[in-house]
This record gives sequence, structure tokens and C-alpha cells, in this order.
Amino acid sequence: MLRALDIRDMLIIDRLDLEFQPGLNVLTGETGAGKSILLDALGFVLGWRGRAELVRAGADQGEVTAVFELGAGHPAEAVLDAAGLPAADELILRRTNARDGRKSSFVNDRRASGEVLRQLSDCLVELHGQQDDRGLLNPRGHRALLDAFAGAGPDVQAVRAAWRAMGQARTALSEAEAALAAMRAEEDFLRHAAAELDALDPQPGEDADLDGRRRLMQAAGRIREDVVKAHAVLGHDGAEGQIGDALRWLEDVADRAEGRLEAPIAALGRALTELGEAEQGVASCLEAMDVDPADLEAVEERLFAIRALARKHAVAPDELGEFAAGLRGKLAALDGGAADLQALGRAVAEAEAAYDRAAEALSDRRRAAAVRLDAAMAGELAPLRMERAAFATRIEPADPGPEGRDAVAFQVATNPGAPAGPLNRIASGGELSRFLLALKVCLTKGARPVTMIFDEIDRGVGGATADAVGRRLARLAEEAQVLVVTHSPQVAARGQHHWQVAKRIADEVTLSTVTPLSGPDRVDEIARMLAGDRVTEEARGAARALLAG
Repeated sequence: MLRALDIRDMLIIDRLDLEFQPGLNVLTGETGAGKSILLDALGFVLGWRGRAELVRAGADQGEVTAVFELGAGHPAEAVLDAAGLPAADELILRRTNARDGRKSSFVNDRRASGEVLRQLSDCLVELHGQQDDRGLLNPRGHRALLDAFAGAGPDVQAVRAAWRAMGQARTALSEAEAALAAMRAEEDFLRHAAAELDALDPQPGEDADLDGRRRLMQAAGRIREDVVKAHAVLGHDGAEGQIGDALRWLEDVADRAEGRLEAPIAALGRALTELGEAEQGVASCLEAMDVDPADLEAVEERLFAIRALARKHAVAPDELGEFAAGLRGKLAALDGGAADLQALGRAVAEAEAAYDRAAEALSDRRRAAAVRLDAAMAGELAPLRMERAAFATRIEPADPGPEGRDAVAFQVATNPGAPAGPLNRIASGGELSRFLLALKVCLTKGARPVTMIFDEIDRGVGGATADAVGRRLARLAEEAQVLVVTHSPQVAARGQHHWQVAKRIADEVTLSTVTPLSGPDRVDEIARMLAGDRVTEEARGAARALLAG
């Protein structure tokens, strides 16, 4: 509910503080007094697009603050949470407009974007007038309005989920078909490449091992002579034999050297052990260097085959095994592709059937709700002096989508036998006002209350019809806060709270003021609306009768 609206230096308003109340709030005043300016200011703080020049002449900056009271679980809380803004029972929106056109927006004293304000406004306020293109007159929104009237939220969610699941199933099938087609296009290559790799069977690390063996074989001829010489020097006829002779000679005389030869004898023993190990290592190297040309050719042939396949498939030699596994996986998918496509096709058929069931259930609910809405509208139009008019909710087949396969449009016929058509094309100004009001009354029942603003929706009607409009507005205000800008005394008399908008001139500057009315002041205002500039006692009497009625 809108609690307060504070306006500073906007258009012809210098300073204005309004405190609105629950129920029916009416604003009246002479034409041009500034009633529409209040709506412009409210629209500005809610982020709506409107006039470009809003700052009052002579002021550097204009500012509007709106205070809303939120109930527990209000939809605005989700918008605040998504925007990372604090939520509380009281929501304060503030927006400034500098002379150079720069605008700044704040939500609960935290800077916010104009888009966040517009999202909040959708949860807080509805504006209705004879040129209403934001809701009731826009056929694109009629389906959502019917769904809200039908309480079809869970059904719509079910259809959306079924639509997503169907889309995912179709995408999976399409991707599988494309992948299978691509694999079939290269089937010959896949089978040849996989067979070639399987026949070679390269192992991780084999490239480096083969390369090392090849280098050693190639080097054997060049280094073998020196290794043979070294082996001869280390052997029995060389160092090993001489050290062995020296050890025997020392051991023969050690007992007569009074222990002085024990350390040298031990060292020579260790030297013989190390020398034996060295001789064995050199002998092993010589054995390895005993290269058979056929062996070198076999090593080179395998090494070159591995490297050729690696180049062919643009992978590292050690990655050939993993690449081969990938090829085998593709071939397995290719061989089992038909079965996979059948399974995916069955999944698509099941998803389509689930969507059809959900969409049909939603259509059934919409058709039943359309009958109830048409009956409710008939009940509302009669008191508005439109008992001969007809309202119909048309449901036609539409292309399937995430919200079903129905196109919904509200149509009216103002006279018996006349063709039905869209609201804004068939009804005259006064008739349109009453259609919109009746429709709003029907659609509001049981809905979460928002602040509804009716901008001269009673234009073009008077007398008993205007009185009926006032009564319907009062009835609507029993479930939601309603603000009405009106020129009709019958409507103004039904208000629970009444404000008068007027112009005044101060220091040759035109300013707009808003004054709360009660008692005699309210009687005089309604009398003015009845009689014009010259208010008579008869007009006051008629005003009192309206207020009492």
C-alpha cells in the first residue's frame, strides 16, 4: 500500500507531502490544476518513462519519495533479494532528477537502477485509464490475466517444465543425429585409423625408449674400440691381476710387519671388489654394443612408424594410445548409434506426450475460467448500466509454447447483435471506462492487493452511471488501496479520503497544491463539481445527499 508521496521541485510543485490511506482515495480539482502531475511524479519515482523535463523552473534538482507498506511474503521482496537490496516492512523509493537530465535512484537508501524501480512498480502499483496500454487493453497480457483469475499458476509452471524437458529431449536427439551423421561421414577413416593403431599398439614411453636404444646402437661402432681397451686394462691380465699379485705378496709377509700392512691389505681388497664391479659393467656394455644390423633396423622401423602416426594425427607419440581409445569409442558409438537414436526418439515422444497432457490440462482450466469470467463480467456490467453489452473471453489455438497453446483475447459487443471485437476498438470512451472497471473488479478478487490508480476512468459518464462507477470503485477498494483522479461528483462522494488539487500564484510563479478535505470543505468541493464556479445552497444540498448516499 502507498503510504506517503513526497514531491520536491517537480513541474509546478515546489513542496508537497501526501499521506494516503487504505480504501478509496479520490483527487479532484479544476482541469489543469495539476492532478496529472501527481501521477507523473509517482510514475517518475517508480521508474516509468514519461516527461523528459520534470524539474521545476528555477530549481537545480527535483526529487520524489514514495513510501510503501509491504506485507509478509510480498513479491517485492524477491525483487529486492535479486538486486541485493535490503528488505523491510517499509519500502522507501527515492529518485532525483538534476537540471541537466541526470537521474539517481535509491531503494531503502541504497542506490539502485531505474530497471529495479520498474520491477518493483510491477509488484506495487497498477495504473488504469481510458488509454491503458499497460494491462487490460493489451491483448498480449490477456492470457496472463485469465491465468491469474483461474488460479492456474501451478498448471502454467507444469507446462513450462514440460516445454523445457521437451526442448532438451529434442536437442539431445538432434545432437545425437548430427554426431552420428558426422561419424558416418568419416567411418572409413575411423576404422582404418583404429586398425592401424591397434596393429602398432604404441605404449606410453616407448618413443623415448626406442630413441635411446637407437642412439646407443648407432654409437656402438664408434666407441667400442676404446671400451675394449678399457676392458683389457681392467681384466685379469691387467689391473685386476697386478693388484691380486700385490695383495698375495703383502699377505705373505704381513705377520712379520707388526700390523703395519693390515690397512693396505684391506684397502687392496676393497679395490679388487670395486674393480670387479667395474669390469662387469664394462663387459655388459660391450655385450650391448654387439649390435646386429637387423636389430637396429627393427628399432628404427618401429620408432619411425610411431612418429609417423603421431604426425598424421597431430598428437604426441605418448598420446597415441589415448587417441586410439577415443577412436574406438567413436566406433562403438557408431555401431550402437541406431539403438541410441531409438532410445532418444522414445524420450522425445514421451516428453511431447507429457507436454500435450500438461498443455491440455491448462487449456481445460482456461476454458472453465473463461466461462466464469464471462459470467462475472455480466454480473458487473448490469449495475454499470451496460446490461445490454456482452463480454467474451475468446480462446483460440496458438502455436505451442512454454505457456501452452492458447491465444486469449478479451472481446466486447456493446449492443445486441453487434459484432464483438477488441476492447479498445469497439467501446466508446465512457463504455471503455466501465468495461475496464468491471474487468478489474472481477480480476482482483482473491489476488494479492496492489495500489490501483484510475486516471479519469469515469470520463464520459454521468448521473446514475457515474454513481454506479463510484460504487464499483468503492467495492474494489474493499480489497485493495485505490487512488482515483476524477471529475465526477458521484465518484468523489464515494471516496473514503478526499484531496483537492488546485493552482495558486505566488510571486508570479504558478504552483500546484493538494489539500485534504473533510466536513464543509468536502461538501463545497463536490458542490463545485456539480454546479461549476458558482456554488449554490442547492448544490451543497445535492453534495450532502451524494455524501450521505
